[in-house]
Amino acid sequence: MTEMAHGTVVVQSGEAILPRWWRTVDRVTIGCILALFAIGLLLGFAASPPLAERNGHDPFHYVIRQAAFGGLALMVMVMVSMLTPTQIRRLAVLGFFAAFGALALLPAFGTDYGQGATRWYSLGFASLQPSEFLKPVFVIFTAWMIAASQEVGGPPGKLVSLVVTIAIVGFLAMQPDFGQAALVVFAWCVIYFIAGAPMLLLAAIGVVVGAAGTIAYSNSEHFARRIDGFLSTELDPNTQLAYATNAIREGGFFGAGLGEGAVKWTLPDAHTDFIIAVAAEEYGLVLVLVIIALFAVIALRGFFRLMRERDPFIRLAGAGLSSLLALQAIINMGVAVRLLPAKGMTLPFVSYGGSSLIATGLAIGMLLALTRTRPQGEIGDILLSRHR
Repeated sequence: MTEMAHGTVVVQSGEAILPRWWRTVDRVTIGCILALFAIGLLLGFAASPPLAERNGHDPFHYVIRQAAFGGLALMVMVMVSMLTPTQIRRLAVLGFFAAFGALALLPAFGTDYGQGATRWYSLGFASLQPSEFLKPVFVIFTAWMIAASQEVGGPPGKLVSLVVTIAIVGFLAMQPDFGQAALVVFAWCVIYFIAGAPMLLLAAIGVVVGAAGTIAYSNSEHFARRIDGFLSTELDPNTQLAYATNAIREGGFFGAGLGEGAVKWTLPDAHTDFIIAVAAEEYGLVLVLVIIALFAVIALRGFFRLMRERDPFIRLAGAGLSSLLALQAIINMGVAVRLLPAKGMTLPFVSYGGSSLIATGLAIGMLLALTRTRPQGEIGDILLSRHR
């Protein structure tokens, strides 16, 4: 009866790893990820040739690179999804310290590639953005700390996670990268909220974030320019937001047709931050709704599968990862339709970008591992183990 109520499965003794993984993993989520990756390649064929031509590459140079990075990301996703929650936690904690160190060293060794924000390490053949890899491992680290703080005699995990969050936000603000900083704060708030944070404390954090935004607006020309452009009633027709907005309007319900879009010739980030504008112009509202539906299914299935989990760490970590993926997709698409200020954020598994693709594969792999169907045990056993 316990298994019927909580959706668990009996692990057969001696069963091979792959059959057990396939039987317990969320195959619908895997299907949605594959669909997003396929859509990303399709849009890459439309959006990246103009950029390749300007940079002196073959027409499908960026599509081939996206396929290579995406294939690696899918491999990472599958391999990580086979791990146990304990292995996920250990991997993420080690990865967190490595990514945090890389983020801290960016001012000394990083590069901005002429974009005014020092966010990358140049590897010669590719670039590495530490903040992309930091986000998923930060979620696991925070969930571990907060879950451990709820145990009898546990560490002050809530305070530790808050201090770590402030440090990460500080390093991100130095780049500056306020979009990633907002994602980190949001992920911490979601995890702490699910763990039972006082509403007064969350309200106070909201006030602090608002005050920090005001200070950033007054002292950062980069931040102020983007906020002013967002709030302005008049949209400069030569900006990326204007090009993207016009492309979405021109696409209508069914789009202009494959290869018929014009925005890819004017938008320098058409294959990355504004890929949704290319989708809307060439394939219309229909494809945009499909993309939104795929992200919604991934996030909601993650939440529903986590509802039957009894382990606090798994619940917190899984909810943080699902929320992180959903918010990043919302921000990317919200910027394109001018509902949000420009953030410079990719659309997970759809936009071009090696760091983004591989880091998203890592995050989804962790989510799949945490939401795999597993025996839950009796609730009394769990309570007793926490008080031993």
